[in-house]
Amino acid sequence: MKPRSMLLRSSLVLMCAFALGGCATVKGWFGGDKKDDGKPNEPAELTEIAPSVTVSKLWSAQAGKGEGRTGVRQGPVIADGRVYAAAIEGGVHAFDLQTGKSVWQYKPDKKAELRLSGGPGVGEGLVVIGGLDGEVIALDAASGAEKWQAKVGNEVIAAPAVGMGMVFVRSNDGRVTALDATSGERRWFWAHEVPMLSVRGNDAPVLGPGFIFVGNDDGTVSALSATDGRPLWEQAVAQAEGRTELDRMADVDGAPVLEGTTLYASSFKKQTIAIDAPSGRPMWSSSHGGAGRIGVGSDRLVVSDPAGTVYGLDKAGGSALWQQPALARRNLTAPAVQGDYAVVGDFDGYLHWLKLDNGEFAARARAGGKALRAAPVVADGILVVQNVEGELTAFRLAQ
Repeated sequence: MKPRSMLLRSSLVLMCAFALGGCATVKGWFGGDKKDDGKPNEPAELTEIAPSVTVSKLWSAQAGKGEGRTGVRQGPVIADGRVYAAAIEGGVHAFDLQTGKSVWQYKPDKKAELRLSGGPGVGEGLVVIGGLDGEVIALDAASGAEKWQAKVGNEVIAAPAVGMGMVFVRSNDGRVTALDATSGERRWFWAHEVPMLSVRGNDAPVLGPGFIFVGNDDGTVSALSATDGRPLWEQAVAQAEGRTELDRMADVDGAPVLEGTTLYASSFKKQTIAIDAPSGRPMWSSSHGGAGRIGVGSDRLVVSDPAGTVYGLDKAGGSALWQQPALARRNLTAPAVQGDYAVVGDFDGYLHWLKLDNGEFAARARAGGKALRAAPVVADGILVVQNVEGELTAFRLAQ
């Protein structure tokens, strides 16, 4: 197990390396291969588009002092008609999904100096949030009243998963800790070795019938028994190969997606895989992907890669149906799916709607003026996104 200081140092090194990697020259994408705009290493400039769908801003709200430059990809969660969100400083908030009105707010005791991170997890009447110092706090979902507090051994920068009578916490040292949902007492923990260098961030475990699925920093996905944390299988999404630690980065930092008995996962090494969830058997693999979450449509998946290209993949076989390279080096979020469109955010606060059938631009809107790092979330036709300053914005597509 790596010391916390080593984890932090590796993450900081990676943030610099990732920024440099996002500045790779990509020629011939904007205006032909003979014309050079003179800025090959800068983010692609946005050009005028002819919107084919109307995007309406419903509301905006403030969750508190945002993540800033910590790189934790702090985002909201939607459940039962409410948006739950947290900020590094500012506590946890519940907002009405339709109106953005505050339902309740939880503010920690100032003496506690809690730095809440990642994002809330919701389930079984609880809202659970982790902190940069390993705190785990469970709140009553209806009122925001504190139910219990617990502690894990490293920073928590992913939303906990709640279900099957337990709270499952993925900490940044590669551990998954299962806590009793009623009392917060530890039931079991499982540890996975963390590489020397990895992408800053991870995501919530995914729950299945009796299973916990976890994306790992070494490019694998693990299936654990929900009862006792016993490993059931492990499958590589991408091989952590290369001459240097930077070359070997293969993080699976987005929560895998479970649909029926098929599990989809994507890696920083630009690989996406479909897995038979009960057995761990790979079903297909694609050479397109990224470290973040996967957007899921009825017949296709959407991924954004580290260079800023967005791909639509055939859900049945993984082949690329389209690609949209015009957002190169804009540090894209992972995609979400809203109706017939894929949506990604960027470093300048813009959201981009792409047609699911062909990847063409359909609309664009700005969610404040600060960077978007967390993937947007969608429920009941409403998309909500949180920027690095803790501002939430909700959008609906016109009927």
